[in-house]
Amino acid sequence: MSLFGPRQLAAILFPMPLPEPFDYEVPDGLDVAPGDHVIAPLGKREAQGVVWSVRDAGPADEGRKIKPLLARLDAPALSEAVRRFVDWTAHYLVEPQGVVLRSVLRSPAALKPSPEETVYTLGEARPTRMTPARQRVLDIAGEGRALSAAELAREAGVSVSVVKGLADTDVLISQQVLLDPPYAIPDPYREGLALNDLQERAAVILRRLIAAGGFQAALIDGVTGSGKTEVYFEAIAELLRRDPEAQILVLLPEIALTQAIMARFEARFGAAPAPWHSASPPHERRRTWREVACGRARIVVGARSALFLPFCNLKLLIVDEEHDPTYKQSDGITYHGRDLAVARAKLEGALVILASATPSLESLVNAENGRYVHIHLPARAGTALLPDISTIDLREHPPEKGHWLSPPLLKAMAHALEQGEQVLLYLNRRGFAPLVLCKACGHKMKSPETDRWLVEHRYTGRLVCHVTGFSMAKPKACPECGAEDSLIGVGPGVERVAEEARQCFPDHVVEVFSSDTARNGEAVAELVARMERGEIDILVGTQIAAKGHNFPKLTLVGVVDADLGLAGGDLRAGERTYQTLVQAAGRAGRADKPGRALLQTHEPGHEAIQALVRGDRDAFLEAERMARDMLGMPPYGRLAAIILSGPDPVLLDQTAQEIARAAPLTEGVEIFGPAEPPLAVVRGRYRRRFLIQAERNVDVSAYMRAWAARVKIPSSIRMGIDIEPYNFL
Repeated sequence: MSLFGPRQLAAILFPMPLPEPFDYEVPDGLDVAPGDHVIAPLGKREAQGVVWSVRDAGPADEGRKIKPLLARLDAPALSEAVRRFVDWTAHYLVEPQGVVLRSVLRSPAALKPSPEETVYTLGEARPTRMTPARQRVLDIAGEGRALSAAELAREAGVSVSVVKGLADTDVLISQQVLLDPPYAIPDPYREGLALNDLQERAAVILRRLIAAGGFQAALIDGVTGSGKTEVYFEAIAELLRRDPEAQILVLLPEIALTQAIMARFEARFGAAPAPWHSASPPHERRRTWREVACGRARIVVGARSALFLPFCNLKLLIVDEEHDPTYKQSDGITYHGRDLAVARAKLEGALVILASATPSLESLVNAENGRYVHIHLPARAGTALLPDISTIDLREHPPEKGHWLSPPLLKAMAHALEQGEQVLLYLNRRGFAPLVLCKACGHKMKSPETDRWLVEHRYTGRLVCHVTGFSMAKPKACPECGAEDSLIGVGPGVERVAEEARQCFPDHVVEVFSSDTARNGEAVAELVARMERGEIDILVGTQIAAKGHNFPKLTLVGVVDADLGLAGGDLRAGERTYQTLVQAAGRAGRADKPGRALLQTHEPGHEAIQALVRGDRDAFLEAERMARDMLGMPPYGRLAAIILSGPDPVLLDQTAQEIARAAPLTEGVEIFGPAEPPLAVVRGRYRRRFLIQAERNVDVSAYMRAWAARVKIPSSIRMGIDIEPYNFL
C-alpha cells in the first residue's frame, strides 16, 4: 500500500502489433492520466506508449508482478475522442489496437518541443575593416530577412566563418527562432467569392447545421464546376466565426490536388492550411502533427491518413470527391477514408460534409434514407454550361492501324486547336504500352516473382511493374528465345497516345500528365500552371488530370478508351466507369467557352455510357441500385475478404482449407472461396482469397474477429482482413 493512497495501475497501449494495453504500476510522485504519453519497460527494452486508462489496484491484482512506469513525456495528451476512435477502428477493421495507434503516432519527433535555430539580422554596428566578402554579407542581411549562418554564407558566396565573425562584433544580431513555427490563423471574416442562388441556398443549409452543433452528416451533390468548394468554404467560415478554436479537416483523394486547393484556402482565409500527406517532408509532418495536437492548427488539408491526426477540438470534417476509390487504403491497415471520416465525426460530435459530382451509391442511399442531409447543386457556377457529351463507335470509326485516335476525334481536336483552345486526351493507363511481348516467340515480359505484365515506359527506356515497383532496362533481345529487337509494346498508354498526338499535330505542344511525369507537388503545380496559362495545347493524362482542375481554355476532352473500366467482375465497375467519365468530361468548358467530350468506345450502348450521354444519372443509378439490392451487395448487404499469402503454395492451400473449416456457422452469412485471385503471385508469395457476403444487419467485423480467433496461422503465412473490400485482385 502506497503512503499516498491505494496503488494505481495504468493500462498502456503501445504503437505496435499488440492486441490490448498492458498494466503498469504508477510510481509514487508520478501523475498520469488517460491520453498521456509515457515511457515503460517492454521486455528487455524501454518503449513509448499511451495511457489508455488508470485505476486503483484491486484484490485481483494482489501478487501480480507489475512493472512500474518509468516517465511521463511532456507532450499534449491524446483526447478521449481520439482514443475512442482508435478503439472503434480496431474493432471495425479487425486490427490490433496497437496497430491503429501506430497510425496516430506517425511522427514521434513531434512529441518534443520544436527545435530552434539561430538566425541573424543586420545590427547598427559596422565592421572596423570592410572587405568584399563582408560587404556581400551585409547586402544580403540588409534585405530584412532573418537567415541562418549557413543561408547567409551560401547567398553571399562566403564561408560561415565570415558570418560568425560579423556576429561576434555585433554587426549581425543573433536570435533564436522555432524551426516549426505555428501556422497562421485563418480569418473567417474575409470576403469570399460571390455565391449564386443555388450556392447560397446550399451554404444556408450548412450554416444551420453548424449552428445546431453535434454530429451530423451532409452530402453536397453538385455537378462538375458547380462551386462545391466555395460552398464548404462558407461552412468553414461560419464554424470559425462561432468557435475560433475549432479545428477542421479537409480530405482530398489525390496529393496532386493539394497545391491548387492550398492556394484557394489561402486566398479565401488569408492563411494556408497545415498540410498532411505522404509527400510532405519529415519536418513538415512533424510540424503539422505537433500543431494539430496542441490545437493551434485550425485547418488541415490532407490525404486519407490525416484521419489519424490527434485533433483535440475537431468540429468539421470534409471529404472532397468522396466517391474516389483512392480513399480506400490497401496497404497496411485496410480502410476506406470516407467511412472512417463519418465514424470519427460521430465520435467527435462533429459535422461531416461529403462532396462529389458523382456521389457513391452508398452515400446516395444514406442521403435518400435520411441519414445524410442531401444538398443539390444541379448547375455550373457563373455562365459556364455542362459539356456536350457524345460517343464515337470504334466499330464504325476505327483508328488507322497502329493508332489509337479515331478520325472523328482527330477532326474535333484539329477544330479546337484552330480556335486557340486546349484539348485533354484521357486514358487511365500509365506508360507507353501495358504489355511487352516477343513477336518471334510470343513471350510476355512479366515482373519476377509477380504474376503481372511489365509496362513499357518509353521516356525512360524501362519496363516497370506498377504493383511492386520493380524496374528494369528494356532488353535488346528476348530473354526466352534470344531474338534481337523482337520485343514490342502492345496496347496504348498515355506516352503512346502523346506520341501519336505529336505526329498528328507537330506544331502544337503536347504534354503527359501522370504520376510518372509529375512525381511531386512542385512538378504538378508547375504543369498545372502551364496548362492554365495556355502554354500546353494537348494534355494527355491519367486520372490525375481528371480531378478538380480548372483549365479555362480547355474545351475538348477525348476519352481514348471509355470501356477500360468495364472489364472484369468488379461489382462497382459500371459505377466507377460512370464516375470517371463524368469527372474527365467535366474538365471541358469550365469558363466562357462551351465544352465538348467525345468518348471512344466499342460499347456505346452500355448503360454507364448511355447515362452519361443522356445526362440521365438517376436512371443509371436506379439500375445499379436494383442490381445491388437483388444480389445483396453493398449498400444493401455487407462484404468482407480474407487475403492469404505465403511462399509455399501447398502449405498455403492447406492453411486456406483449415481456415474454411473453422468458419462460424451464422445465419445470413455466405462464404466464397478459398480461390486463386487474378493477381495470384506478388513478390514471390502465392495468394488466396475468401469473399464473405452478409446481410445488412450482420456485424461483419464481429463475425470476422470470431473467425480469426479460431485459427492459428503458420508463421510463413500472412492473413489480412478487408472490411468492405473495393479491390478484388
